Amino acid sequence: MKSAMRAAAKERLGTIRMLMAAIKQREVDERIELDDSQILSVIDKMVKQRRESITQFEAGGRQDLVAKESEELKLLSDYLPARLSDAELEALISESIATSGASSIKDMGKVMGLIKSKAQGRADMGAVGARIKARLS
Repeated sequence: MKSAMRAAAKERLGTIRMLMAAIKQREVDERIELDDSQILSVIDKMVKQRRESITQFEAGGRQDLVAKESEELKLLSDYLPARLSDAELEALISESIATSGASSIKDMGKVMGLIKSKAQGRADMGAVGARIKARLS
């Protein structure tokens, strides 16, 4: 935040302040101090909100808001770990299915639980769920 203030990067500073406020709000609400994985989940939630907002604003023809949300999305994504490649994701899904012994769609929750801890912030969990569902069907 200090480097953004020194560089007079208003957009970056505003996004960082918004992120810190979201983290602080969750800490106050739950009366805990967030660890790294919980902070990643907050950032991941904010990224998801930005993606949804962008699609809504594009549908409404609000290019000014699309640009603003896209910039925030880009800045927030910088704080997430590197995304998993398709090959790494497939290997993780195969490993989790084998570890949990999943054989049908009823076991999807077990597999998702294993993957979520390893892929938090590194993959779109909606897309991961669709891949698991396809593999178990």
